[in-house]
Amino acid sequence: MPGKTVVILGGGVGGLVTAKELRKRLGKEHRVVLVDKGGEHIFWPSLLWVQVGLRDPYKIMRDLARLEKKGIDVVKGQVESIDPEQRTVRVNENELESDYLVISLGADLAPEQVPGLEDAGFNLYSMEGAVAIRDARADLIEGRLVVLTARVPYKCPAAPYEAAMLLESDLRKRKVRDRVEVSIYAAEPAPMGVAGPEASQGVRQLVEERNIIYYPQHQVSEVESTSGTLRFTNGAEAHYEFLVYIPPHVAPKVVKDAGLTGESGWVPVDRHTMETSFPGVYAIGDVTGIPLGVGQPLPKAGVFAHGQGEAVAQSIAAQVTGKGAPGRFDGQGECFVETGGGKAGFGRGNFYADPAPMVKFHKPTHLRHAGKVLFEKYWLWRWF
Repeated sequence: MPGKTVVILGGGVGGLVTAKELRKRLGKEHRVVLVDKGGEHIFWPSLLWVQVGLRDPYKIMRDLARLEKKGIDVVKGQVESIDPEQRTVRVNENELESDYLVISLGADLAPEQVPGLEDAGFNLYSMEGAVAIRDARADLIEGRLVVLTARVPYKCPAAPYEAAMLLESDLRKRKVRDRVEVSIYAAEPAPMGVAGPEASQGVRQLVEERNIIYYPQHQVSEVESTSGTLRFTNGAEAHYEFLVYIPPHVAPKVVKDAGLTGESGWVPVDRHTMETSFPGVYAIGDVTGIPLGVGQPLPKAGVFAHGQGEAVAQSIAAQVTGKGAPGRFDGQGECFVETGGGKAGFGRGNFYADPAPMVKFHKPTHLRHAGKVLFEKYWLWRWF
């Protein structure tokens, strides 16, 4: 049997899992190629710890070139174009051909969509932003700290709430909490609303127990950095001294230009197989848009990219080898919710449940925080 080539775009959670699982399932005559712009894998959940000085950035990064020793070809470079009909990709002015193509390019961050936002505060969803928060927070001894979600959807729905609680804990540790007001202005009507009322109310309760003021349904329209003013589409205004924001998310331009996005602005796929409308082309993770019965999309989160990557790898391997059953993503998901003070909550459930997601939320404990620490260590060991 002639060898097949699988090209995977993106070295985040989904791309990494897909590549490793395929390499395990396919013989050496088949080629597995992983393309990534930066050539580094970052364990993104730990950016929350970076922002308050609990992690060294370099401790949560791994060079994807390590995968070469495991039989995976790693190409470092910008994806310039995608032809889904031919399953070809242009990278570094070279064309890569594939028998199977897996798109795991994630979501691009677009702070420029909100006038003034890019120059106004700190982007929590970048390594540079998390490091800047860490370095600047020591100067915050009074005033108003605001955590802002600019648009929905955004990846890691718990993260802005975790960020607010960790920063609030840091203020207490530095003994300045009584002089700093902490607020969350959220574009969404409730924290993690798609996870159902139990999880949503559980997170909101955690936030408000810490005297963090929560303003739902406040979509920012403009930021004036000189005066530290946020303006919202509902006519409200708010002042800040220290702003941490989650910017608008959009599908990468190269994916849009390839004709892969649908009405939602994201890539439509079969919600179980992750197949696109193009034969042999799959999409996984944050780049996809999967509608749920409750009228909201499946959240953008690493745990879903992981499960989708495993399912796609199993399906491709079954097609190539003629052995085994195809994979299916079942909508199961879970996540830790950091609250500060060495504690974390935990949510787990089925997001494909009918008629609505069924997620059980467990209150914060020191043991669950230890579980998140162990998971971070396990992830970086397991996949590298």
